[in-house]
Amino acid sequence: MAADVFRTPDERFADLDGYGFEPNYVELTGDLSGLRMHYVDEGPVDEGSLGEVRSDPILLLHGEPSWAYLYRTMIPALEGTGRVLAPDHIGFGRSDKVTSASWYSYDKHVDALWAFIEALDLKRITLVVQDWGGPIGLRVATEHPERFARLVILNTYVFHKPAPDPSPAFVAWQDFARQNPDLPIGFIIQSATTTELSEAVLAGYEAPFPTAESKAGAASFPLLVPLTDEDAGADSMHATAMALLELEIPTLVAFSDSDPMFSTRLGRRWADSLVDGRFVEIEGAGHFLQEDRGEAIATEISKFIESTPSQ
Repeated sequence: MAADVFRTPDERFADLDGYGFEPNYVELTGDLSGLRMHYVDEGPVDEGSLGEVRSDPILLLHGEPSWAYLYRTMIPALEGTGRVLAPDHIGFGRSDKVTSASWYSYDKHVDALWAFIEALDLKRITLVVQDWGGPIGLRVATEHPERFARLVILNTYVFHKPAPDPSPAFVAWQDFARQNPDLPIGFIIQSATTTELSEAVLAGYEAPFPTAESKAGAASFPLLVPLTDEDAGADSMHATAMALLELEIPTLVAFSDSDPMFSTRLGRRWADSLVDGRFVEIEGAGHFLQEDRGEAIATEISKFIESTPSQ
């Protein structure tokens, strides 16, 4: 393992509140060689094409600055519907963390997710994305649509041209991240939920990040969001946004009613613009709606999967 990679000690993840899932790992190759990507893998596994077990994988992607812990209430609620996988992006959770913020890019996160999907040979995927999971996961889905059966889009956004004016909430968030690279992870999570989180839950979010250097990936994410048509990542995100409009994959858009960055109006417009989109509003939830209303969202996802059987 390279000297500039931090691997959070396993003991940091012992006895986390509400999180008792066994760790699983994929060793990445190619340009990402040497990096280990963690994922949760719960529920039935598809055993083949003869009908012994038919379980479409449900792939849950977190955003910034969370990790698979964000889905801890949704994972058991979804196990009866399919095989549930929740990976940690490189730089987050139990995955390896490159300690140089300049290493991170939109393309590298996309490449890591695609390598993960290929390594596990996932097919008929129900993709669930939120926050940065959106631009990353939706790009993979538009570039490899044959792997995906459904999309579920939660509180996120994909940049498109011409560049819209960023919201005051996002400008403030980006300025905060720029000025505070040693991000207060628990404080950020709490400030974007409607639920008063316990000290034990906040400790769960903090667990992967014991040092400032371990937070390089988290600190870099806000600064990777393009704000102009010329910024890095703008072209590929725009291409993703345009491809989504023509993607013939059933899509559920579920936005919460109390997120200052991503309004339900945005979610409704997004759903209406898709070939096969539908919208549901999640009441009483903030930006991290999985934390506030995880079981309710899992119920909506299960109903959506049951109503859109894959071939």
